[in-house]
Amino acid sequence: MARIINHAGLALIKESEGYRDHAYADTGKVWTIGYGHTKGVKQGDICNPAQAEHWLEEDLVSAESDVSRLVKAPLTDNQFAALVSFTFNLGAGALQTMLSHGIDKIPTQMLRWDHDNGKVQPGLTNRRHKEAILWSINNEIS
Repeated sequence: MARIINHAGLALIKESEGYRDHAYADTGKVWTIGYGHTKGVKQGDICNPAQAEHWLEEDLVSAESDVSRLVKAPLTDNQFAALVSFTFNLGAGALQTMLSHGIDKIPTQMLRWDHDNGKVQPGLTNRRHKEAILWSINNEIS
């Protein structure tokens, strides 16, 4: 059975993304709706909370799969969740780059990923800090 994000990670993503019922252009000029959903989104799109939840569940499958595929070390549920949040936001390429510095460097490496279009984004800084904290909260390895 495929590994899925835990409640703490899901809450972090929802809080960081925020719910938006109307499509908006994010700081990178990507049309976004719901809880960070971007696939096929265009200006003028709308959604309700149930649709946003559905899209989030679908979108998380890819991030969960990427983390499971790319990380060879055993992870706690919180470590897995922190990496899924990171990957959901930035993609598998960013995860690979971060992992190239070593699994033991992940909390400090996460903090470096708070820029968009060359500018520090306070929302990303906050999210990276929360992901690093979640990474560091000890729980059992699955």
